Amino acid sequence: MKEFKLNVNGSSHSVRVHEDTPLLWVLRDHLHLTGTKFGCGIAQCGACSVHQDGVAMRSCVLPISAVGDSEITTIEGLSPKNDHPLQEAWIKHDVPQCGYCQSGQIMTAASFLDENPNPSDDEISQAMSGNLCRCSAYLRIKEAVKTASKS
Repeated sequence: MKEFKLNVNGSSHSVRVHEDTPLLWVLRDHLHLTGTKFGCGIAQCGACSVHQDGVAMRSCVLPISAVGDSEITTIEGLSPKNDHPLQEAWIKHDVPQCGYCQSGQIMTAASFLDENPNPSDDEISQAMSGNLCRCSAYLRIKEAVKTASKS
């Protein structure tokens, strides 16, 4: 095991883990940030999405050794008061059903809107297509992302 220093949600953390430990498990099991979910373990569903230097990444396949000194942001760090425009739009459009995929959906959408603050419907659909929702709330997700883009 090796010690790794991480910058997560603006705070410094040290953890002792094997260098191939996925970031997801460091966040959940060592830092107790459980908003990031395990879905598939092969970077296909998006439930584990976090930001690495502002870019949405799948934390289930990102080894801790590849994080380095980058800034990691989880759903808990997106907005201290849970008032990010996406979080407010999610509530307005009643997006969550089971809620399991929502943190990954929001983190993907936040990264996307940082790059494209005025997207078309097609651009939203394309950007969000890699995040799966078992409840099929895709239309409400798209509407929430569109609403947040106008905030």
